[in-house]
Amino acid sequence: MSIKTSRRDFLKVSTIAGAGFMVGAGNTVKLARASALQGLAVAGIGVGGKGASDIQQAGIYGNVVALCDIDKGTLEGQAKNFKQPKCYTDYRDLYAEMMDKIDAVVVSTPDHTHTCVTAQALKAGKHAYTQKPLTRTIGEARYLGYLAKKNGVCTQMGNQGSTLDSMRNCVAQIKAGVIGEIKAVHIWTNRPIWAQGPNRDMTMEKFAAQIKAEDPDIADDEIAEKKKQIEAALKNIDWDSWIGPAPKREFWPGIYHSFQWRGWWDFGSGSLGDMACHTANMPYGACDLKFPTEVVAESSGHDFNSFPALSKIWFQFPANEWRDAVEVSWFDAKTKPEASIFEKYGITKPTDSGAIIIGTKGCAYSPDDYAQRYELRAEGGKALEEIKNVEWRKAPTDEHSGNFDTRNKLEWFTAIQENKPELCWSNFPNFAGPLTETILLGNLAVWTAPEAGKRGETIKWDAKKLEVTNLADLKTPGVAKLVRPEYENGYEKIDWSELN
Repeated sequence: MSIKTSRRDFLKVSTIAGAGFMVGAGNTVKLARASALQGLAVAGIGVGGKGASDIQQAGIYGNVVALCDIDKGTLEGQAKNFKQPKCYTDYRDLYAEMMDKIDAVVVSTPDHTHTCVTAQALKAGKHAYTQKPLTRTIGEARYLGYLAKKNGVCTQMGNQGSTLDSMRNCVAQIKAGVIGEIKAVHIWTNRPIWAQGPNRDMTMEKFAAQIKAEDPDIADDEIAEKKKQIEAALKNIDWDSWIGPAPKREFWPGIYHSFQWRGWWDFGSGSLGDMACHTANMPYGACDLKFPTEVVAESSGHDFNSFPALSKIWFQFPANEWRDAVEVSWFDAKTKPEASIFEKYGITKPTDSGAIIIGTKGCAYSPDDYAQRYELRAEGGKALEEIKNVEWRKAPTDEHSGNFDTRNKLEWFTAIQENKPELCWSNFPNFAGPLTETILLGNLAVWTAPEAGKRGETIKWDAKKLEVTNLADLKTPGVAKLVRPEYENGYEKIDWSELN
């Protein structure tokens, strides 16, 4: 089939990758200045790691009045950057005392608490900036999009490449037909850079048994020393608040807090959840990768507790208004698509993270996670010329936003200032939610692929209904909880009937 003649007409009436509207190239929304936004009261929840830069950047445009982190040392250190913020280790205490005094929240907690923290703010009519992936499970992503739309608030996910001019222009060029009909999409990453794989958990009982088996003479001393270490750590960590709505488990130094949580099914979403909201961002927008119908994966093996050290995933997307059906492949742990795919377009040294979209006229290749750079190539490697006068919308800029991460915050604050939720490219209802849903479907397939080197069960999916249509035929238990999770420990459960 040739490129559909309705492509141009379709683009004129559609949103450009979820942005909400299109304007002429080079135009921007009204610039937001820090002085105009300082009246906005902001709370930062999760202020260590990525949360540190998130709340500091938010502090450029808003007045940070409250901070929350389960690590008391992190909390005290971050508080020094602001003017006497109220500090908490449990976000529920912050909300109980400060909800009527804040306008917006920045949520940078581990994945398993994104939804409960963000949902409560949205229900109260507060604007939200939440880190990627938006949620740990598919249904939660749909739920946050629903709440954001229902309450008319401004939202943005922390996939900061969304505000890059290069990324937005690449999306527009591909949708305009620069590489022809879309035939295939390949995405790959160097993640995980944290520990993943079977048999990684540890408890005092397991530790004691191992020590006694290795050297009974020193076992009692080693056990006593480990208990002291744990007690000291827990004086600075609110472990119950960190666990949140997840199943209870013992704190153990170095394998959960502060960074290793990404590799656990209960707390994170693996390499796919960590990086696909970045690396798949451009392909998702360019190819309208909504509503996949099937997905299958293979892995290096996992134990339904920790993610596998390596996975490969294949998604099937049906045809839409302007492109045919397309397969999207995902590779992690520095694995890549077949070398012949790169050789065909003269790419001699593909990077360890990137994406390539194959079309009938050539390819679009991004050698990084954010499409900060991209190359349009024909077979043999010759550069393709961009289509002139293609419409796309620039993100706002100001004297602070040279860093694309800061610019993502500026777009969010600008939307708040103008009361236009659609100004945010990665807003929850139109882009961030559906993108997260698509990505996390891959983890359903990984879940059903616990045996090393063997493809798992094929997941058949009805995206609009949030249903695994062949659930009754699957032999792997627990799939449904990765669609609609069950919260524990007294946390408010989601009323899934609201989404019907």
